[in-house]
Amino acid sequence: MGRTLQNTMINLGLQNACDEAIYQLGLDMEELEEIEEDAGLGNGGLGRLAACFLDSMATLGLAAYGYGIRYEYGIFNQKIRDGWQVEEADDWLRHGNPWEKARPEYMLPVHFYGRVEHTAAGAKWVDTQVVLALPYDTPVPGYMNNTVNTMRLWSARAPNDFNLRDFNVGDYIQAVLDRNLAENISRVLYPNDNFFEGKELRLKQEYFVVAATLQDIIRRFKASKFGSTDSVRTVFDSFPDQVAIQLNDTHPAMAIPELMRIFVDIEKLPWNKAWDITKQTFAYTNHTVLPEALERWPVDLVEKLLPRHLQIIYEINQKHLDHIASLFPNDVDRLRRMSLIEEGGTKRINMAHLCIVGSHAVNGVAKIHSEIVKTQVFEDFAALEPEKFQNKTNGITPRRWLLLCNPGLAELIAEKIGEDYVRDLSQLAKLHEFVDDDLFIREVAKVKQVRDVGKGGRGQGETRLGADLLLALTQENKVKFALYLEKEYKVKINPSSMFDVHVKRIHEYKRQLMNCLHIITMYNRIRRDPAKPFVPRTVIIGGKAAPGYHMAKMIIKLINTVAQVVNNDPIVGSKLKVIFLENYRVSLAEKVIPATDLSEQISTAGTEASGTGNMKFMLNGALTIGTMDGANVEMAEEAGEENLFIFGMRVEDVAELDKEGYNAQEYYDQLPELKQAIDQIKSGFFSPKEPDLFKDVVNMLFHHDRFKVFADYEAYVKCQEKVSKLYLDSKAWTKMVIRNIAAAGKFSSDRTIKEYARDIWHVEPSDLKIPPPNEPRDAVEDKTPNGTAA
Repeated sequence: MGRTLQNTMINLGLQNACDEAIYQLGLDMEELEEIEEDAGLGNGGLGRLAACFLDSMATLGLAAYGYGIRYEYGIFNQKIRDGWQVEEADDWLRHGNPWEKARPEYMLPVHFYGRVEHTAAGAKWVDTQVVLALPYDTPVPGYMNNTVNTMRLWSARAPNDFNLRDFNVGDYIQAVLDRNLAENISRVLYPNDNFFEGKELRLKQEYFVVAATLQDIIRRFKASKFGSTDSVRTVFDSFPDQVAIQLNDTHPAMAIPELMRIFVDIEKLPWNKAWDITKQTFAYTNHTVLPEALERWPVDLVEKLLPRHLQIIYEINQKHLDHIASLFPNDVDRLRRMSLIEEGGTKRINMAHLCIVGSHAVNGVAKIHSEIVKTQVFEDFAALEPEKFQNKTNGITPRRWLLLCNPGLAELIAEKIGEDYVRDLSQLAKLHEFVDDDLFIREVAKVKQVRDVGKGGRGQGETRLGADLLLALTQENKVKFALYLEKEYKVKINPSSMFDVHVKRIHEYKRQLMNCLHIITMYNRIRRDPAKPFVPRTVIIGGKAAPGYHMAKMIIKLINTVAQVVNNDPIVGSKLKVIFLENYRVSLAEKVIPATDLSEQISTAGTEASGTGNMKFMLNGALTIGTMDGANVEMAEEAGEENLFIFGMRVEDVAELDKEGYNAQEYYDQLPELKQAIDQIKSGFFSPKEPDLFKDVVNMLFHHDRFKVFADYEAYVKCQEKVSKLYLDSKAWTKMVIRNIAAAGKFSSDRTIKEYARDIWHVEPSDLKIPPPNEPRDAVEDKTPNGTAA
């Protein structure tokens, strides 16, 4: 979620008033904002997408809740020591969290372990261990519409009698200490992005959030006028009309058997009716096609932790397979491929299959990804129910990712096309009229570099703060970020150099290694011919590696080792600087993205489901160098491929190369600059004290590189030459920037959420603005004498 203060002021329309008030108190609002900790309650793009969606749902007036876990420790803080990543716990709650409100009145029990008894009255899950789920509510305000939704995060608490049976044998102290075992469930976020780790605690977390949430939803349903109760029990026929649950990847997949358990075991619905309601309620969003990221839980672990759920999953699977067998008699192979249970070795539950079978809609998150989901990953399922599969291209909230982080640009756009674009980003298309407007071109270039005195750094005009403060606010985006880098990294940055930025989780498929090879290539070219003109670059790479991901950590070390050599070589001087951004997170993204010239989106085609960083950069006036992967494809479609720097293999080319066999050695032998760069890494040129330091990296690149770095290297380097050439022509560059911003409208999360609402949840967004609390609700109908709302 990042920080909340500035976002809340913007969405409530209070930023000017608060800035003024804080200034009057002799304080600095920006300093105050910097004190707030990021709420780092998710991994990479998946969690950040959910945060953008919450902002959009409130802005569109949808009655929506975001449910998750209130992790005591969020995503780790990354420190770089001697070039290596070191993890520190993210104790984000140590000073308290002013935005949350504990709601003990809604505390709920969640059960684990135990056994199942089959009685005449049905199945009973007994002898369970109980953990309490305590909800904390955080308000999610919509943009200028006085709508406030709720994000409800669950915290685990041990019940008072937890393990105090041990008290009878006298070990009271141990009994109280054991309460930690229950409360560990919400202690820490697993820091894996696009990687499945089948740990018992992780499964506990997944079931914990699901069980508490479903109880909460059903309580609200029963309390509402829709749950028409007769004397016996609630009628659930209208449940799917009143409740839509979107599964954000497979992490909450246990919600499907859990809802079935509630309907069948507790509410006593017949199986077929319960299953029908369950399917109509759930929809599933797939976020990755990487095999190592797909969740497959061992059957014996599920049996131990959730014995009743395993029985329900088996029954779902049996009915599912009976159905397939009736359609495709004797096709045993198809049954094996489509089963929810994977046999062979350890028996596992394929959670994606469970989600597909238990949902009425399945979507990918970009056109190309949704196609891959349909034609490759879940081909059998899509053939069976093609109408179930959809695409919903991701988006980002323009409130945080333009107004908040780039006020200068936001103000400039508003001057040209009015302020309505903030709620309807498609209006950015009006900027096409100004592509050839010399004044506008100059102003856009200036926002990136240095703003005029008289335009507040927060982009709200000059009348607000008095002239004495204005001088301090003149540094815009690049200059401001260069100063930040100099302060933090003690490296002198040339603000007129090209800021070439690659920030995202460190992963082999995102190919930070290819960027690193390009850095080495540029370095070698400068050294070979120091007199030759060179477009100065500051290459900024940032991101966290999962603590157990050896190769990702080696990549960080390599980048830092190369940076050390490049930044201290007098021959290179200020032509090339390399910075590894420490502890990349939302609040740092808000600083670096507005200062970026070139956005690196260079994953191997067919591996990045969508990406959303690519959209943030586009909206903030950076140009994209990228492959035809994820949402890059649609960005190129919107802006015209000639306005992005597209290079490298397409999905078909990668498939072709797989068929004939990828041989890294061939590229190494044929490309002298690639050979030189690899030889330098291999020989210890960058790590003379430890010449063998990067042997694992080199070995991987030659023998196990699933993401084919060498195959795209030449095209990438050539494309980078085109980038440098254009950067020399400031006017042509800025015109391309304007075309990109004008084409960014599609990538608002408002558009994405409207599509989910229309096609999957069957609800209508409401444009209704609720009046603020101090104004009457409905002045027209208000007949009360004192003028307050009736």
